[in-house]
Amino acid sequence: MRRLPSLNALRFFDSAARQASFTLAAKELCVTHSAVSQQIRQLEEWLGCPLFERRAGGVHLTAAGLGLQRAAQEAFDLLERRCDELKRSSQPAELAVGAPASFLSNWLIPRLEHFEARHPDIRVRLQTAADPALLNTQRVDALILAGRVWPREWAVTPLFPETIGPVCAPARGARIRRPADVLDAPLLHTTSRPDAWKDWAAQQGIPLAPQRPGREFDHLGHMLEAAAAGLGIAIAPAVLVEADLHRGRLAAPLGFVESGAAFSLCTRKDAARADAALERLRGWLLAGAGTA
Repeated sequence: MRRLPSLNALRFFDSAARQASFTLAAKELCVTHSAVSQQIRQLEEWLGCPLFERRAGGVHLTAAGLGLQRAAQEAFDLLERRCDELKRSSQPAELAVGAPASFLSNWLIPRLEHFEARHPDIRVRLQTAADPALLNTQRVDALILAGRVWPREWAVTPLFPETIGPVCAPARGARIRRPADVLDAPLLHTTSRPDAWKDWAAQQGIPLAPQRPGREFDHLGHMLEAAAAGLGIAIAPAVLVEADLHRGRLAAPLGFVESGAAFSLCTRKDAARADAALERLRGWLLAGAGTA
């Protein structure tokens, strides 16, 4: 059995010694002035020596009080650090992961349950984001983006190549046999990838007039809805339309070709190797991210 005075009395003493005031200690501890005085008096009786000198201008530590203050401060600091470590280790680590809305809804969210089942101690907070500034200012821990060129201050892990192709309503897709056939219909575009059709056409070796008729959308999801409704032919990454293809809402009559870009996990270099939760997310993504 440890021979120690009341730990509550030591806590009151520590506050009074730091504040050099029973009144301020009472405010810090949310108790009355008399409660502080009583605890200090009981502690002095247990030790058999005075810890404070009571003066008109306040209280001052005695030599014994100074020695006890140093010991109490070291002990409470150590306890505080260790309790904080235990508290943090018992709570799930949180990762803020940003990606375009279309990637979140069509690829990552259907697979997220697999990650959380394997890593219950990590909570992933998803955020619709494609702005590099969010990563640079540490508002997100990671971004998943498709691209070719990346900022130097990022650590980039390629996950899989991006493949793109024309998608449309199945009835329209049945009439498409060769790449040039897409030119007979309105082409649907997104503001985020204005050159997607031009890049695809160049790969297929077909001319694409600068002023092709069509519609432009600010969100890939809206463009795909228009394609499914028969308003034209969209150009989209395969991973973002696989669910619609499986359900038969869309058709990809010409398949998909590599765009030269890759979907990649982007983190700051200063966090790339330091964060264990990030490393586990990286490993899961590289392993195939489970099944949808």
